[in-house]
Amino acid sequence: MSFTGNENHSISLQDASDLTANFRANHPGAIKGFYYSKSAIEAILNQTDCVGIRIYYGETTANVPCLVISGVKANMDDLYNGSLAEFGTPCPAFCGTTNPLNS
Repeated sequence: MSFTGNENHSISLQDASDLTANFRANHPGAIKGFYYSKSAIEAILNQTDCVGIRIYYGETTANVPCLVISGVKANMDDLYNGSLAEFGTPCPAFCGTTNPLNS
């Protein structure tokens, strides 16, 4: 198997809302998500041979959850020597307007 960069990961708003609601119900008070800038994601996606991204769960030394984002090649290898992203802006406290995904 290999990745093409055209895999369909679409989800309906209702299904996405259900998934995020389940998480919030099972983890009250937890970080709901993280914001990453367009330029950070583009820097990862614009790497040679990158067909998508992989998001790893992480945890800081202060036990705060985080995400680490890397590019992925068609052969499923991470582009770990290239652009990586972390230090996303957490929700809460930076959630924006209440919507079906965050409340």
